[in-house]
Amino acid sequence: MNKTRTKTSSRPTTAKRRVSSRAARASDPKVVSAELPLIKLNRAERAAERRQAIIEAAMEEFISRGFAATRLDDIAKRAGVAKGTIYLHFKDKESMFEELIRTAIVPLVGRMQGPLPTGGTVRDLIEAFALNFIHEVVTTRRGDIVRLIVAEGPRFPAIADFYYREVVSKGLAGMRAMIDLGIARGEIKNTNLAKFPQIMVAPALIAVIWQSLFARHAPLDAIEMFRTHLDLIFGERRTT
Repeated sequence: MNKTRTKTSSRPTTAKRRVSSRAARASDPKVVSAELPLIKLNRAERAAERRQAIIEAAMEEFISRGFAATRLDDIAKRAGVAKGTIYLHFKDKESMFEELIRTAIVPLVGRMQGPLPTGGTVRDLIEAFALNFIHEVVTTRRGDIVRLIVAEGPRFPAIADFYYREVVSKGLAGMRAMIDLGIARGEIKNTNLAKFPQIMVAPALIAVIWQSLFARHAPLDAIEMFRTHLDLIFGERRTT
């Protein structure tokens, strides 16, 4: 009789332990929720690193070989990825070049599109942008991208069209806004300049082209050239 009572009493105890164990597991979701976001984050980071490696490799290949001669195999080899990996990020060579422009050049132009500051002179504003452009484009690999577009844009109009939409048109709009402000403040006397903002940025393009073609023969001080250009538009600065 005693043995029977012992067996019957142990069953509910075992069942209670199973129920409490299940309840504990159900009420503690930390084991699952703590790991899944970490896995997703690591995958995203690895994908971002591969994408960046592909973009950097593409820039080197485009600059050294030209757009037409660059092959996806060469980009994959330089980036250290399989060719198929490129297609996970870009549909073709053209979209890769567009992303290169979007990441390397477009942010610089974007700085011209914000609200214009109320303090300081328009000349100071334009000169600051020009100095930034010279430092970050003319004397860097970004300048090679611009030169590549000038050289190969006529053969690949889709690339030239993209560059015009994303860079040139936005840059000219920002420059025109600064010129209009200069005219309104009386800093710029020739109102026709607002029709031709290309005149204001012309030295920047000259500096980009000169740097690759003639700098070894006659080094160009792009900063002083631009300041002289601004003297012609705003008048010479007064020295005190």
